[in-house]
Amino acid sequence: MLTPLDFAVLVLYAVGIVAFGLKAGGRQTSTRDYFLGGRDLPWWAVCFSVVATETSTLTVIGVPAVAYGGALTFLQLTIGYVIGRVVVAYVLLPRYFRGELQTAYAFLGDRFGDGMRGLASVTFLVTRLLADGVRLFATAIPIQVVARAAGFEVGYPTVILAIGVVTAAYTYVGGLKAVVWMDVVQMGIYVGGAVLAVVLLAVSPMAGSWAAAAEAGKLQLLDLGMADGLGVMLTSPYALPVAVLGGAVFSMASHGTDQLIVQRILACRTLEEGRKAMVWSGIVVAVQFALFLLVGLMLWVHYGGAPLADLGLTRGDEVFPMYILNEMPPGLRGLLLAGIVAAAMSTLSSSLNALAGSTLMDLLERFGHAPETPEKALALSRVLTLVWAGVFVGFAMLFTGLDNPVVELGLGIAGFTYGGLLGAFALGLLSRRARQTDAMVAFVVTIAAMVLLIFGLWWSTETSSWTLDWRPSAAIRDTLGLRAVAWPLYPVIGSVFMVVLGSLLALRHAGADAAAERPTSP
Repeated sequence: MLTPLDFAVLVLYAVGIVAFGLKAGGRQTSTRDYFLGGRDLPWWAVCFSVVATETSTLTVIGVPAVAYGGALTFLQLTIGYVIGRVVVAYVLLPRYFRGELQTAYAFLGDRFGDGMRGLASVTFLVTRLLADGVRLFATAIPIQVVARAAGFEVGYPTVILAIGVVTAAYTYVGGLKAVVWMDVVQMGIYVGGAVLAVVLLAVSPMAGSWAAAAEAGKLQLLDLGMADGLGVMLTSPYALPVAVLGGAVFSMASHGTDQLIVQRILACRTLEEGRKAMVWSGIVVAVQFALFLLVGLMLWVHYGGAPLADLGLTRGDEVFPMYILNEMPPGLRGLLLAGIVAAAMSTLSSSLNALAGSTLMDLLERFGHAPETPEKALALSRVLTLVWAGVFVGFAMLFTGLDNPVVELGLGIAGFTYGGLLGAFALGLLSRRARQTDAMVAFVVTIAAMVLLIFGLWWSTETSSWTLDWRPSAAIRDTLGLRAVAWPLYPVIGSVFMVVLGSLLALRHAGADAAAERPTSP
C-alpha cells in the first residue's frame, strides 16, 4: 500500500517536473526555437532525449514483462540497433544538416516533390498516433495499479486523459527545449529506479532460485533460431539473424526517417555532434534494455516463476509496478512510480511537438495557407500541439482491451509503415531515374502489401508451409499452429519491396532520359 509519504512524493514530483519543463523551455520567439530548440542543444542531452523518447514507459514496464514471460533474447535486437544508427549517422545525417532542413520529410520534398513529402508526413502522423497511443496507454497501467491499491476504482480512460492534459501544458509553452531537458531528468529518475530495484531484489528473500531460472531457459541470451527450420526462424522475433537484421533496418527507419527522432538530432549544433548523439543513443539503449531485462529476470526468481494469475495480475506489464507498490520502501516507491509516469509524459510531449512541427511545415505551409509572420506561425504551432494532444488521448483508449506486452505492441505497429518510409529515402538515394509519381505509387502499394502480409501470411507448424489466411480465428491458429512473420522483419520486407517496385516503375523513363541526354545536332 502507498503511504502518505509516497503520495507526497508523487504530488511534489508532478508539480516540480512541470515547473522545471516550463522554465527549461525558455522564451520561444519562432518555430525554429519551438521545434528545434534554436539548434543549440548539447549532443549528450539530445542523446539522452532520444533514448528516453524511444523507450520510456515501454521499457520500464514492458521489457521486464518480456523477461518474466520469456528469456533474455530480446537483447539481440540491440546489436542491430547500434548497426542501424551508425548507417543513419553517416548516410542520412549529412544530407539533413547540409540543407538546413527542419523535418525529415523535407529531404523527400527536395528529391521528389511536395506530393511525396506530404504523403510521407501524413504516414508519419498516423504511425505516430498509433505507436505512441500504445505508449500513453502503457503509462496508465502503473497508475491504475496505484489507484487500485489506494482504494480508488479508476479506469484507463480517466488516467489517460489526466496524463494528456498535464503533458500538453508544458509542451504548449516550452517547445522542444523543454522536452529535451525534461527527458534528461526523467531518464535519470527511471534508470536510477531500475538500479535500485536490482539492488533491493538482490538482497530480498527469493521464492525461486537461479538454478530453476536456468533450467526453465530464462538465462538464454542467444537464440540462433536454426533448430526448427527457416520458416520458424522467420516467425521468431528474437532469433539472432532476425533480431540483428530486423533491429538494424528498424533502427535505420525509426532514427533516419521518423520525425520524432530526426527532429532531436537536427537540434544539435553541428553534424559531428548529431552523429555522436545518434551512435551513442544505440549504446545507451543496449545498456538500458539489459538493465530492465535483468529486473524482469530477478522478479521471476523473486516470485518463484509464479503464473500471472497466481499473483492476481491480468498482464505481464503489471509485474514490475506490483513489485514497486508492494515491496519497495516508502518514499522510494512513490519516487519510482512518479518517474515511470514522467518518462511517459516525456515521450508524449516529444510526439506532440514532432506532430505539430510536421503538420505545420510539411502540410500547412506546403498545401495550405502559410502563417504570415513568425509570431502567427508560433501561435499556430501551439494550437496544433493542443489539437494533437486531444487526438492522442482518443487513440490511446483504443488499446485498453489488448493483452499483448506493450513493448512488442508499440514496436510492431511501426512495422506497417517504417519499411515504406525507409524505402522512399533509399529510392531517392539509389535511383537517379525515379520520379515523384514512381515513389508515391510504390509507397502506397508497399503500405497495402505490408497490411496484407502482416494480417494474411502465416507459417503453419503443422504442415511446415506458408499459408494465406486473412486474420484467421484463434481456434484456426491453434489448430494449424499458425505463426505470423516476426515483427522485426516488417521494415526489412517493406523497404526492399519499396525500392524494387519504385526502381521498376522508374524504368519507364529510360527512353526519355536517354533522349534528354543525347546531344543535339549543330
